[in-house]
Amino acid sequence: MKPSISVFFPCYNDAGTIPTMVIRAIQTLREITDTYEVIVVNDASPDDSARVLNELSCILPPEFRLIQHPQNRGYGGVLRSGIAAAKMDWIFYTDGDAQYDVRELKLLAEKMSDAVDVVQGWKIKRRDPLHRIWIGLAYQYFVKLIFGLKIKDVDCDFRLMRRAIFDVVKLESDTGAITFEMVKKIQDAGYRFVEVPVRHFYRQYGDSQFFNMSRVARTLIALTRWWWRLVVKQEAVKEYRAKREAQIMGSRQ
Repeated sequence: MKPSISVFFPCYNDAGTIPTMVIRAIQTLREITDTYEVIVVNDASPDDSARVLNELSCILPPEFRLIQHPQNRGYGGVLRSGIAAAKMDWIFYTDGDAQYDVRELKLLAEKMSDAVDVVQGWKIKRRDPLHRIWIGLAYQYFVKLIFGLKIKDVDCDFRLMRRAIFDVVKLESDTGAITFEMVKKIQDAGYRFVEVPVRHFYRQYGDSQFFNMSRVARTLIALTRWWWRLVVKQEAVKEYRAKREAQIMGSRQ
């Protein structure tokens, strides 16, 4: 049987791109599985995202679900909402700003197997203003170094993951720190990664929510705290690995 897939999109001021993302996701899922859902988590966007998404929910099939945050909960809060809402065997997410082509989910789906728990995208070439490229590279290599992360592109939010991972791994971040928190905890629990190159595109609508001083400062503070918890104290590593081993044994019975 084809594995079931939940797709969700974090949405913040993405009214100009999110309808196309949703429709392309539905079209793509119909090609690769028989059982799927598409979820959008709108994080109290002040633009027209709520109106656009409410209109979409009236005309799209029942596989589409909309979650509206009444108050902004941050990028980490959105990801945690999407993961908690997902019902299928696998969870895929990417941002609603269309800097990735959701149709390339097919490339990730080709790598799904019993030997793989996370199919991780990595950007072939980053399409952003030059200053953002340099900041992004510095951030990524620094995070990989201090956390000992083994994947190529920590900053690529184009991921397909087993939902069962989150029966073991508990995420806590409300900020963009959730990306390295997630990868570090999944890696430490012993789950298996495979990586796939994907294309990255220039932003066509809206502005990046990460590249402002207040958000960067909050992320750096969170980075320091997570480094202390996950690297120095190695918090929850033994617990996660024990739960992971129990999960493996249970699947074999």
